[in-house]
Amino acid sequence: MPTRLDTPRNQRLPADLIDAWRAVPSSVIADQLGGAGHADPRIRPIRPFAPGQRLTGSAITAWCEPADYGPVHHAIAVAEAGDVVVVAADGRRDAAMIGDLLGGAARLKGIVGVVVDGAVRDIGPVSQWPDFVMFSRWVMPRGPSSMERGIVNGPIVFGGVVVNPYDLVIGDDDGLVFVPHALAQTKLEPSLTRVRNEAEWEKVLASGKTTVETFKVPAIEPL
Repeated sequence: MPTRLDTPRNQRLPADLIDAWRAVPSSVIADQLGGAGHADPRIRPIRPFAPGQRLTGSAITAWCEPADYGPVHHAIAVAEAGDVVVVAADGRRDAAMIGDLLGGAARLKGIVGVVVDGAVRDIGPVSQWPDFVMFSRWVMPRGPSSMERGIVNGPIVFGGVVVNPYDLVIGDDDGLVFVPHALAQTKLEPSLTRVRNEAEWEKVLASGKTTVETFKVPAIEPL
């Protein structure tokens, strides 16, 4: 089956909405989603993030059949600046789906990252790029063997999470979280409120109060 390009059901999220999400770490939105949006924690960034930095962008999805990376090429071709290419490769370790050549082409377009539920390679040079993020489950020197089959911009399952085109991608050193398109607006303010609350809690704890006092932990019952 040749690579198929689907037409997403959703429209792109507004740029100002995506920008507002840049203040929210993955841990906060993972809690807000009740554990429904975080990918398998074994999918990790290939390098640590700089303090205060994270990956935030709109998902362009690519589903790859075994050892086929054609959809990655096509996803990069249709993605726009600020997007994140999300590659569902079934967690396979036998072939890398992307390396420095495809990653470099994505970077030149202004794509901010590629996340792979599978393998990547060439992490030496790619990890030195300050404006491009890569997450993967595995690192594998061998590349793919075909480029003919798969689907771009269809619904996928990535690290156990259903991801649709234009869902919001948030990634940092704690992992990857996907915010469904329909929740990107409604979950923003509760998430920003939690960020502000955590900043206040840090001040309270720094003043000498205990975590029991600060978080109103129920008292210990005497034996």
